[in-house]
Amino acid sequence: MSTDLLPAVHGEGIDTLIREVLAPQAQAIDEGRYPGDFMRALGRLGGFGAALPAGSGGLGLDLAAQIEIIARVGRVCGSTAFLTWCQAACAWYLRQTDNAAARARYLAPIARGEILAGTGMSNAVKHLAGIERINLRARRDGEGYRVNGALPWVSNLGPGHLLIAAAALEEGGYVMFVVPPGSEALTLRPCPAFAGMEGTGTYGVHLKNAWIPAEDVLAEPAAFEDYIRRIKPGFLLLQIGMGVGLVQASLETIHATNQRLSHVNTYLDDQEADLERDFQALRAETLRLAGLDLDALPLDILRARARASELGLRATQSAALHAGAAGYLMSSPAQRRLREALFVAIVTPALKHLRKEIHALEQQAA
Repeated sequence: MSTDLLPAVHGEGIDTLIREVLAPQAQAIDEGRYPGDFMRALGRLGGFGAALPAGSGGLGLDLAAQIEIIARVGRVCGSTAFLTWCQAACAWYLRQTDNAAARARYLAPIARGEILAGTGMSNAVKHLAGIERINLRARRDGEGYRVNGALPWVSNLGPGHLLIAAAALEEGGYVMFVVPPGSEALTLRPCPAFAGMEGTGTYGVHLKNAWIPAEDVLAEPAAFEDYIRRIKPGFLLLQIGMGVGLVQASLETIHATNQRLSHVNTYLDDQEADLERDFQALRAETLRLAGLDLDALPLDILRARARASELGLRATQSAALHAGAAGYLMSSPAQRRLREALFVAIVTPALKHLRKEIHALEQQAA
């Protein structure tokens, strides 16, 4: 994406932070180091609040600028791009809530990276698409709710982090809420080892009789459907930044290896020019969507998010093949990006989930 999406003062500061703090850690993050120092520093530069007003701890820009920041991080480290998305998504949820008390309490600290936050919405999003049962259950208790249940994995968590999730009510409907840092009702449990991206602060989450007061409710049952409709477009578009960063980095690898191996790389299926063309088309469509009325474009946004997964898989595989044996070394960013791209195609909404929703909307239109 073009550097003109961010004012120079912000873009240069973020690029310097990525180069000097994140890049040296990228392999260690893939192997298990959580980049808390980088995340907090990125927050101080406005890296989670590009689309938020300055008074809310943001940069006063737009959603396209936030996608650009995620992409810049993703060119160096896909794990940290995912964490940046988690944090920015939580800020997006809080910006969209009608609960002024929750906004006042949490939005600016999350946007500035003073509180790090995990979005535990994967199970709820899949449940609403008819893919799986919802795991968290809530019951009314005075002015608030009591929540119980477990989520198998939620990322960007750790001591002192905040959680945002949703639960089904016993009498029907859903509630979306914040579990603040330090809640005794929240237990984090280690997950089985992943193929990579081990430094994403991913845990199994257990809530036991968690008290959610009214001021920590982001969407009451009567408003839940409308609230999800408001947050979902940004949720999806911000994820495209992860794919964009991976494709950009892969194109750089392909270009570099072709300086000495073009005579044999020319026989590979996905050539630099073809991937560059598809990348520019995805970029243009993402920027177009980010600047429009998001409520009116669910099908276009789903298609763009699916294209980001598909192109990420193609580009990272092509980069590894262009690099040859050197791209198969554990120290090679090319093989790390293969696993990062697979994650982008698996993380909720997964590519199969996206295609399911696209099919349903296309059938409705027909």
